Amino acid sequence: MIPVCEPLLTEEDIALAIDCLRSGWISSAGKYIEQFETLWAKYCGMPYGIAVSNGTVALQLAVKTLELKEGDEVIMPTFTIISCAQALIYNGIKPVLIDMDPINWQMDRSQIEAKITDKTKAIMVVHIYGHPADMDPILDIAKRYNLYIIEDAAEAHGAEYKGKKCGSLGDISVFSFYANKIITTGEGGMVLVKDLDLAERARSLRNLCFQKRQRFLHDELGFNFRLTNLQASLAIKQIERINEIIGRKIEIAKTYNSLLQDLPLQLPMQETWAKSVYWVYGIVLNDKRGLTSQDLIERLFEKGIETRPFFLGMHEQPVFKKMGLFHSERYPVAERLARYGLYLPNGLTLQDHDMEYIAQTIKREILQ
Repeated sequence: MIPVCEPLLTEEDIALAIDCLRSGWISSAGKYIEQFETLWAKYCGMPYGIAVSNGTVALQLAVKTLELKEGDEVIMPTFTIISCAQALIYNGIKPVLIDMDPINWQMDRSQIEAKITDKTKAIMVVHIYGHPADMDPILDIAKRYNLYIIEDAAEAHGAEYKGKKCGSLGDISVFSFYANKIITTGEGGMVLVKDLDLAERARSLRNLCFQKRQRFLHDELGFNFRLTNLQASLAIKQIERINEIIGRKIEIAKTYNSLLQDLPLQLPMQETWAKSVYWVYGIVLNDKRGLTSQDLIERLFEKGIETRPFFLGMHEQPVFKKMGLFHSERYPVAERLARYGLYLPNGLTLQDHDMEYIAQTIKREILQ
């Protein structure tokens, strides 16, 4: 089976993990956590980093840090992972959805302004599949309406918008370091902020709101969202070689583009204002040919190729329908992407002959 993604850890990564184990500092304190926070914040161009246990809680912490209140509204794309909407709902905030751009698969910024009400407090921007959203128009809207920008860059390590790193463009940004991410700590996440007061608030909330002088005196309810020093140790050397990692992702995308260019597929594109890191390599089937992504996923699996479907829009999630959310809402671009989109193996262990086999198999399946 060719896996959809497989992490690639080097002897240098393993050596730091062993050093951490030998030091005894294996829990939520130690030098590697601080190094990880500092290195990642610097790489992204942000002053402060707060490491957490995963990307989902990073979103929840970001929302809580901004002190958004129950009944507030946040505009976000429907086509994303459920963690984005979940972080809002857990904090009593209403997600307000918009559809996607059919070409680059990012949130359709032309739809944002029409969804703003007097309850709107923020826009959650999600950079999908390694390609940046079109940020300047979104930042302009946020400035005119005095809205926060929550930037979800979990899928966009090292991606750039007009020369600026994703994760440095909003008021607060979040990352995931899950095993399939460009930089991985197995599980793990981070919140980046520009403001020192927000950084201090996020650090307190992450750690049960323990106080520095009187540890077990609490004036607010926080969370145990801490990352371990052992996990953080895995990231240090990966950050040092991130350009090499991204370079390989781009090479894989170029190879796939060449192998698949003549097939009836929509391939991932890169806008002139963007640097995509191709976190995943997605394709969208021609919806006129009668083959859905789930059909192709099953056929490829039988041939030893593991793939993944695209996101299902938040407005189509059964759990949210049960809550009475998004009643009768339709987002046709997101619906098409969900039904006809999938992504192919593109982990760092993937070989060129694997890609050739994958492309040949796809060609046979969709042209038969």
